[in-house]
Amino acid sequence: MKSDPARGRVHKGNTMQLFDNDVVLITGGGSGLGRGLARYCQQEGARIAIMEIALDKVQSLREEFGDQALIIQGDVRKLEDFRHCRSAVVERFGGLNAMICAHGIFDGNVPLMDLPEERIDSMFDELFHVNVKGYLLGARIFHDLLEDSQGAIVLTASTAAYAADGGGAMYSATKGAIRSLVNQLAFEFAPHIRVNGVAPAGIANSQLGGPKSLGLENQKQSDIPKDAFLNLFRSISLLQELPTPEDHGAIYGFLASRHNRIMTGQMVVADQGLLNRAVLSGH
Repeated sequence: MKSDPARGRVHKGNTMQLFDNDVVLITGGGSGLGRGLARYCQQEGARIAIMEIALDKVQSLREEFGDQALIIQGDVRKLEDFRHCRSAVVERFGGLNAMICAHGIFDGNVPLMDLPEERIDSMFDELFHVNVKGYLLGARIFHDLLEDSQGAIVLTASTAAYAADGGGAMYSATKGAIRSLVNQLAFEFAPHIRVNGVAPAGIANSQLGGPKSLGLENQKQSDIPKDAFLNLFRSISLLQELPTPEDHGAIYGFLASRHNRIMTGQMVVADQGLLNRAVLSGH
């Protein structure tokens, strides 16, 4: 392995890697998109830390990554858990180069008028605390480390922030908030920290779960019958192959890496051409 002193890039054989031992934290890295991104970043030369709330997923991560990754059990809704995560990252690695936020929960695609009135408060709090507050807390707690390293933050939105029917009203509202949050944090953290986002559409084997407030915490998007989901996806997408979590790695990895020297405050819509047509035809 040899380095390129002009750019600090690492070459493994004839292949240039995105990370030169940079430290990358992935929140919600226990399954689905987050786990795929953790694998990708590690393969690209990053030293990784993963924050995950579910104890069974924490154990599974430790079995897969062993001593090659720092695995922290924590709830993104809790300031103290983020502080604990920060201490563990500093103790293990001494600093942080990038934070990728991949945690989130779905709303079961339940229309507003189908939500029981008495559950609106609890559902709103649950989704916004996980999907939005969790990103705000991470940005606040790790700001100083990322500023020191001239690092990067990458947040996860959704095509639901751009068009209807990517989720219910609650989920869509949280993803719209993340879209705006990217703009604001890029402004506040400039010029030392680059802040960008990715808005995926369908993801193969998505582990995005539902809200406890509706009793849907054990349901995942991947529970939708595969054939039915694929048929719908292919009927509205220009690219027909449903991407895996790892397929998103190159986009997230570039935005999180030092190779990204020009983008901040941007949202990359990774939608397989889903939003390319304003009106659907039968073709």
